[in-house]
Amino acid sequence: MATSMEPAGSTRPFAPFEWMIAGRYLRARRKEGFISVIAGFSFLGITLGVATLIIVMAVMNGFRTELLTKILGINGHVVVQPIDGPLTDFAEVAERLSKVKDVKFVIPLVEGQALASSPSASGGVLVRGLRAQDLGKLQLVSRTIRDGTLEGFDDGEGVLIGRRLADQLGLRAGDTLQLVTPKGAVTPMGVTPQIKSYRVAAIFEIGMSEYDAAFVFLPFAEAQAYFNREDDASAIEVYLDHPDQVAAAKPLLQQAAGRSVYLLDWRDRNRTFFSALEVERNVMFLILTLIVLVAALNIVSGLIMLVKDKGRDIAILRTMGATSGAVMRVFLITGASIGVVGTLAGFALGMIVCWNIEAIRAFMAYVTNTELFSPEIYFLSRLPADPNVGETATVVLMAMALSVIATLYPSWRAARLDPVEALRYE
Repeated sequence: MATSMEPAGSTRPFAPFEWMIAGRYLRARRKEGFISVIAGFSFLGITLGVATLIIVMAVMNGFRTELLTKILGINGHVVVQPIDGPLTDFAEVAERLSKVKDVKFVIPLVEGQALASSPSASGGVLVRGLRAQDLGKLQLVSRTIRDGTLEGFDDGEGVLIGRRLADQLGLRAGDTLQLVTPKGAVTPMGVTPQIKSYRVAAIFEIGMSEYDAAFVFLPFAEAQAYFNREDDASAIEVYLDHPDQVAAAKPLLQQAAGRSVYLLDWRDRNRTFFSALEVERNVMFLILTLIVLVAALNIVSGLIMLVKDKGRDIAILRTMGATSGAVMRVFLITGASIGVVGTLAGFALGMIVCWNIEAIRAFMAYVTNTELFSPEIYFLSRLPADPNVGETATVVLMAMALSVIATLYPSWRAARLDPVEALRYE
């Protein structure tokens, strides 16, 4: 029973009868079919908008995470290069760097470019000379050996090449690969190209086409001889426990080096690439948010038509003692229900697609007989999706907020009608 301080007929907010009336309005009768169609399209628009936002953000987040993992798995977080002369004391410098806080391990290497050829094809490659013990630390490489073995890598003259390079050259483990570099021996006639053949000891496949097609790993001592380096290294790569802490580690590494060196971290080496990914990600979020906004505007138009159609009902409710707040809440529940349920359905659909996106990609590629995710273009051999809890929650809350905001004006308009004016809508 209402107290003496409450208007006659007032009830607590969101009383059961308000939910009941809103539910009846959601179940439109045949003569209100057009309103039902608008509500259905609003529901479908919000569902698809939320699902699309979640899927796209998850794919772009997964794409960035996958690329970052592979780039940092095969390239040092900080590259230490000499300034004041050859790095002949690489062993001592590496030992000092390895003792710096948060350093996981360090790898001295010899690096150079060459032309890799076989009887059937040829192509440019990046040759890296590493010790077997250091190559084992690169788990992204050592754990993805698909053919051959690394046993005796330091002792022999075998090389480790990527799967895509092996396919391009038509090579398998045990075959012969020829490397050609212009930086050969100095003779009275000038510098002659260095040409040497190596046995393919093993083939790796990390899943990033750019690396699988370009990297050739040589034994460290053999790389020194091949590139005519006098017992020195090209650089020292430092791997940290936490790559994001590279800014704090660089001053410590500079001090520990004990000589003039130039430090280049992974952010500087890939700044343009990851900045482009971040810009694209933000722009896609803004564009796809418009889908949800358009669906929310459909809720506005549908509710305005519903208010006009239910003018007589509003008049009867007000005559029976329903307050303007009760009327407003009825239409608020009606419109918000479409948005909230549509958002939850979009969330469920988006997560289902994210969890099965690679299977869906493979199915679509099979049906259309096309390559939907070319490794040559997108660098990766599979379509990644990594839903972020914070981003997903933001999308869901934003869609719900837009849905509720979209119902405010039509609900306020319905609450303003008095019984006499409401009859004019009929």
